[in-house]
Amino acid sequence: MEFIVEKIGMSRTIDVPSVPVTLLKVVDTKVCEVREDGKALVAYNSAKKINKAIEGQQNKFGISKEFNKFMTIEVAEGTEAGDLNPAPLAEAAVVKTSLNTKGRGFQGGMKRHGFGGGPGSHGHRFGRRIGSIGNAEWPGRVQKGKKMPGQYGNTKVTVKNEVISFDAENGILVLKGSIPGHNGARGLVRIVK
Repeated sequence: MEFIVEKIGMSRTIDVPSVPVTLLKVVDTKVCEVREDGKALVAYNSAKKINKAIEGQQNKFGISKEFNKFMTIEVAEGTEAGDLNPAPLAEAAVVKTSLNTKGRGFQGGMKRHGFGGGPGSHGHRFGRRIGSIGNAEWPGRVQKGKKMPGQYGNTKVTVKNEVISFDAENGILVLKGSIPGHNGARGLVRIVK
């Protein structure tokens, strides 16, 4: 069973020793239709602009204008159209969270892969370059998958975390440890056990 969440940020528990935790807000979600394969089309609020395609979906399923983004997620058996109930999160012990990591743009080999670089003293031009990247006669090209500068971050990452608590009234899920992504990032939480 999956839920759409928004990352609030990190904090710590007040007991001794304190534990680092991540706070997630469960997004209000409406189930539009349930399929036979255990998945459902759901709608939730997003900053996305309204267009005719979105308006057509809203009219088809009879949902209000604020629910303007659609997604397919796994739901529990017996789920019907209407509000998605986050109550199963109260009994969950372990969840898997999928979010996009922070995007860092185009980065060099030292930041992206932890390369050592060259000496920082005068008299040479090595600096922060990656050094030799290929072979001479064979294979005469750069091998695929070579660690080089390029786009760093903004990739989907899934992590497994223990559930510390769930505030059903405010929809706040508290997980042990860290979660990838910037504050305000949206992703999915799937109950493991």
